[in-house]
Amino acid sequence: MACLICGLFLIASALIALKLYIKLTAKRNNSYVCLVGKTAIVTGANTGLGYVTALDLAKRGARVILACRNKDRAGKAMRKIIAATANEDVVYKLVDFASLQSVRNFAKDINENEDRLDILVNNAGIGVQNEDFTSDGIQTILEVNHVSGFLLTHLLIDKLKKSAPSRIVIVSSLMAKYASLNLKTIDDLNTLAAANQFFGLYKNSKLCNLLFTIEMAKRLEGTGVTVNATHPGAAYTDIMNNAGETTRFIFNTIASLMYQTAEEGAQTQIYAAVANEVAQMNGEYFGNCARIEMYETAKDPELARKIWEKSEELAKLENNEKIPAMMIL
Repeated sequence: MACLICGLFLIASALIALKLYIKLTAKRNNSYVCLVGKTAIVTGANTGLGYVTALDLAKRGARVILACRNKDRAGKAMRKIIAATANEDVVYKLVDFASLQSVRNFAKDINENEDRLDILVNNAGIGVQNEDFTSDGIQTILEVNHVSGFLLTHLLIDKLKKSAPSRIVIVSSLMAKYASLNLKTIDDLNTLAAANQFFGLYKNSKLCNLLFTIEMAKRLEGTGVTVNATHPGAAYTDIMNNAGETTRFIFNTIASLMYQTAEEGAQTQIYAAVANEVAQMNGEYFGNCARIEMYETAKDPELARKIWEKSEELAKLENNEKIPAMMIL
């Protein structure tokens, strides 16, 4: 019995020490940039990292558009942000990232009804999903985490260019470092191969985020629009809400004990969206409010180009919607 108590004490002590380490080493965005007169879109903004990001941008005076799937949750988040910031220029617009047509409808609304777009934060994402494929024939995690953001960015690029200098922030993950995706497996990107099940699908989608960032940065060079990716760290969010009960319980238990809060995890994407020192950076990767090295999995320019072409195909982009490799300014 004494050994059991001693073991539990050591485990608890280790967890407390780890939690303290995470708390003490987490950096915060200390930029005081004002965003009055600017417009920002945050996808997946009704909860978690997206909510915290939208709240911060609203505090800075921006017009903030919450791009969300659920009307009730979006409305609740909007009202909370307005109450907390006294910024009445916060609205929500509905979009389902599991539907390419919904993304197109959302982009059409923005292009027709918004005067400008200064910041686009592609934050929406899921960890697991009950439905294997969407009605578009795309693996659900891949579509929500990558293809829909890829499509949305293309459809809004003219608005971003007209508002330049403007920024695109793409939320990736440390999990991209462990992705299996490479030039030999690219044809399996939209499959449910055994090797890609569960977190394999998530890891590949997060690597796509980084490869998208790298290739997009090249194509936007000289336009006044920058694109950078971020890693939020291990943050306790609702990303596993669609998981089974057991998986969700295990994740929530571990996350509550060890992970950063959503408020802490969102600091890096806020930093990438507003900090003055990031203004001229393009195609970079940020973690803990600082530039970090791209993972080896993301360093092959040929893979980035191939993923771009595959994403154009999956997103069903028309020729006039594509961003050419060499832009004529």
